[in-house]
Amino acid sequence: MYLIGASGHAKVILDCLHDAGTAVKGLFDQNPNVHSLKGLPVNGDYTTSHTEGPLIISIGANTIRSKIAAKLVGKSFGTTIHPTALIAADVTIGEGTVVLHGSIIQSSAKIGKHVIVNTSASIDHDCIIGDFAHIAVKTALCGIVSVGEGTLVGAGTVVIPGIKIGKWCVIGAGSVIVKDVPDYAVVVGNPGRIIKYTNEK
Repeated sequence: MYLIGASGHAKVILDCLHDAGTAVKGLFDQNPNVHSLKGLPVNGDYTTSHTEGPLIISIGANTIRSKIAAKLVGKSFGTTIHPTALIAADVTIGEGTVVLHGSIIQSSAKIGKHVIVNTSASIDHDCIIGDFAHIAVKTALCGIVSVGEGTLVGAGTVVIPGIKIGKWCVIGAGSVIVKDVPDYAVVVGNPGRIIKYTNEK
């Protein structure tokens, strides 16, 4: 596996790949001041001329993952799932997605491309997670929740069953979501309330 991005999120993915028994053959990062990460050399920026693969975009920012993926159409992307994650047999997981330590994904859930399912996140039955979303640390999504493309569901958030969260939203850490959230909304609190909209709108 090759990683694009060599900062904090990449460290966690490196550990995940190691624990899963997947060799990391190289890292890329456009920052010229980054030469190594956890003892592995960083090979400069990854461009469309490179042929290495499969790839994981190891960058936490959803918008940046989306922009990089758009430039690399046709490239081969891998996935990684930590051995401590519990995933039902009928779950589908898209390319480029990472499922980190202690996460749980229940029956019939569908996880899109280039998604981060972070440490100890819980995604219950029949949830649908859009491409480039980030389900953050210790988030709990109850059954039949949908999360749109590029949305960040912040650490420790709880979403009650059947809720629909739109695309490119930001759900603040520790929020409790009890009603649907429109596209581009920034939501905080218990119960969650919209405080503004993101620049994407």
